[in-house]
Amino acid sequence: MLHPRAKTMLTFGVPALVIGSASSIILVAVMRFANALQTLLWLKIPDALNINTQSAGWVLFMLTLTGVGVGALIRYMPGHAGPDPATESLIGMPVALNAIPGLLLALVIGLAGGISLGPENPIIAINIAVAVAAGSVLFPRVPGTDWIILAAAGTLGALFGTPVAAALIFSQTLNGGKDAPLWDRLFPPLLAAGAGAFTGNLFFEPDFTLSLAPYVETHLVDVLSGSVVTLTAIALGMLAVWCFPHIHRLFHSIPNPMIMLGIGGFVLGLLALIGGQITLFRGYDEMKLLALSSDSLSLGQLLAITLSKLAALVIAAACGFRGGRIFPAVFVGVSLGIMLHNHVDSVPAAITVSCAVMGLMLVVTRDGWLSLFMALAVVPDLKLLPVLCIVMLPAWLLLAGKPMMLAVRREKGLDKESD
Repeated sequence: MLHPRAKTMLTFGVPALVIGSASSIILVAVMRFANALQTLLWLKIPDALNINTQSAGWVLFMLTLTGVGVGALIRYMPGHAGPDPATESLIGMPVALNAIPGLLLALVIGLAGGISLGPENPIIAINIAVAVAAGSVLFPRVPGTDWIILAAAGTLGALFGTPVAAALIFSQTLNGGKDAPLWDRLFPPLLAAGAGAFTGNLFFEPDFTLSLAPYVETHLVDVLSGSVVTLTAIALGMLAVWCFPHIHRLFHSIPNPMIMLGIGGFVLGLLALIGGQITLFRGYDEMKLLALSSDSLSLGQLLAITLSKLAALVIAAACGFRGGRIFPAVFVGVSLGIMLHNHVDSVPAAITVSCAVMGLMLVVTRDGWLSLFMALAVVPDLKLLPVLCIVMLPAWLLLAGKPMMLAVRREKGLDKESD
């Protein structure tokens, strides 16, 4: 006979597996559609029309057109493509079901058009909405928060190809209550995350690993060097955090979302002309290309790439494009870390890159576990773990009580102003 605790955990076993797998399938379908549209817009159509996609005119045209397209979806689609992402955290309450089609289209168009945001926030929001809607019909007595946790965990598992990230995140959010041990409460989301990761890996295997020189030996000075890099990344990130609400307020003073996002897209195009096309899109493939070509880039070029990508992240998120900030923040950390290593090559690239990624992630997500996970995902060397843990503690103390990269939700939303 199973212990009552085991029976309680197994109650959510099948729903967790189903939700985790379904969340992964939705993510895979959206990403494949976005990749196909990106190929059409940036390769096939320009080739057919004999257009140089490296030209300033094409970049500005594509980014502006993407902004106008997403703005039209926000203005005219039911549900206005979900809430303003600048006011939302990674995991939130379910969006209205009628907002899902607009949110999906806005995400796909933004990803394909080259906007500097990732898929994580909209995909999590969509999967949460679907899971809560289905769960409330099939199991009306189960609280909606349980479905939110399972859908978010399944999506995180699929995004990163492992359930570890979800387990680390929910170890913070599920630490309340004394009725069950933490691992009992983690059982359903960990199962959902495992199912999401397994299902996603059947179609693609997310690999954040960069081509960097291995971290051979630990030295005491690496803690000091890592601390300086992390604090530099935090200072740069907090500058973006300070600018974020002001830029959000400026853009949202424009009542028509088509004009607002059209201008936002044009500004993103200008930033891409400064930093190069490597600063377009979510940054997952681009950061690997950057690591491979880092030796051929000057400090000035790397500085332009770092600052323009960070500015693109702030502009894209503030003006209303639907997307997440984790992937572009990781790119900024990689670019900053490579630049610092090239400037002081006596400090290992593994230290500068991992610490810069961790610092930017701490600022953007304010989640210590996720920041540590992403740093090790980019530079997967367990010898770095002690250094990163020591370096992160003073950084976490420094960020305590500091504002996050979120704008204040307005009483009158964009959807009401644009009706």
